[in-house]
Amino acid sequence: MSSQSVSPKINTSRKLELKNYAWMHQANDVQNNDPCAGQIVNTCSIRTTQKLLDGAIASARQNIASTNTRASNLSYLHWIWQLAGLYHLTHFSPQLLEEAAQRFAAVGHTNLAQWARQKAREERGHDQLALLDIQSLGYSAEAVVKVLVPPTAAALVDYFTRSVQTQYPINCVGYSYTMERLAMGIGETYIQAIEALLPSSVQATRCLRVHSCVGSDVEHVQETLAIVAGLACEERVYIAIACYETALLYFRSAKEISISEEELQDVLKPFKLHSR
Repeated sequence: MSSQSVSPKINTSRKLELKNYAWMHQANDVQNNDPCAGQIVNTCSIRTTQKLLDGAIASARQNIASTNTRASNLSYLHWIWQLAGLYHLTHFSPQLLEEAAQRFAAVGHTNLAQWARQKAREERGHDQLALLDIQSLGYSAEAVVKVLVPPTAAALVDYFTRSVQTQYPINCVGYSYTMERLAMGIGETYIQAIEALLPSSVQATRCLRVHSCVGSDVEHVQETLAIVAGLACEERVYIAIACYETALLYFRSAKEISISEEELQDVLKPFKLHSR
């Protein structure tokens, strides 16, 4: 099956904001020759595709009307909470991407199948980096991630899982792009602020560095854009909607009521390594 034969139904309204424009897309079927949809996606340029997807992410940020948690708001123990979230986000990615590859291949979409397999290879082992970081902070990492499952991480994993477990898992492309695009906003200044919370002898930002602008996500974002730019118009609209929905879940984390320092101390106490 070629990408041109895919006809996903879109039964919702989404505001897709580009750099200097904003459209409200309202259609039950993106094949209805909607002039708005045509304005947005009737080009295969990578630059325009990036505006479409980044505009969807920006719209989600605006609708949540909040900012990300700053490093200055974190503590030593809350960084363990964040690492637990990174673990859950990275732990399931390889297997879900492999499943997506199989589903894309089953419907004859070779390019997306190859993309998903490559993503699966790239994501392998990242959960182990999060475990190493937690271990470096003096706690039994495997035990910690069993009891600490941040709600935002759980919601994102659930969305990713549901996106993959469909006949045509096109939404997982939007999820993957959004998570890597947002990771590009994490710079060296933020990483150093986290490291300033930790003892100088402790290395506990391995996973964060991989999922930041100093890691490989910049290259991965460009690779995904190249794939998306070559898809059919309706597929790109569907991916943009997935970007919006993923970003909504992500930005809501800033309003999430985090576990308190006292609660974290109680939860983590049994898993403290005696050697530290």
